[in-house]
Amino acid sequence: MGKHLLHSSAALFIALLLVNGLAGAKDTSHIDLAINSSQPQGVGRLNFWGFHVYDATLYRAANSSSPEFALDIQYQRSFSGQALASKSADEMRKIGVPEAQAVIWGKELATVLPNVEPGQTLTGVYSPKVGTTLFYEGKKIAQIPGAEFSKAFFGIWLDPKTSAPKLRAELLGNGCPPPLISGAC
Repeated sequence: MGKHLLHSSAALFIALLLVNGLAGAKDTSHIDLAINSSQPQGVGRLNFWGFHVYDATLYRAANSSSPEFALDIQYQRSFSGQALASKSADEMRKIGVPEAQAVIWGKELATVLPNVEPGQTLTGVYSPKVGTTLFYEGKKIAQIPGAEFSKAFFGIWLDPKTSAPKLRAELLGNGCPPPLISGAC
């Protein structure tokens, strides 16, 4: 009985930490404006060589078949916008985007992605009508039309060929990828 109570208490404590983490003071109004009844589908962390790089949250509409979604990334390290753009292009190539197209999109991203510091956020929101809208600290910084760019960009995290499969699994939780990434689940 004591062992069961200890496990139940630990599970409750972890659940409370997760809920508090999701319901904290973080401003997601830019996501709420883009996605009707948005809610987190999954939360994950990217670590690289033992370093905490960023935390990410995938937001979906209450209706899981809705095509709109958002990926919010809170950085724990400093990066230049150029480094983020270059890494994005590299990751797009890894999931199958042709070299020439990845270079073009990497250059486009380099013109809009800002330098980030620990605690700052970049958010990408996908809507079939507008493509990808990028936000820095909740303020719109770019809109890139087209489903092909969106599929490649969000595929960095959500495509089955991602270089971060553990993070992908955490972001998807028990749900399916957005229709843009996988079609039907």
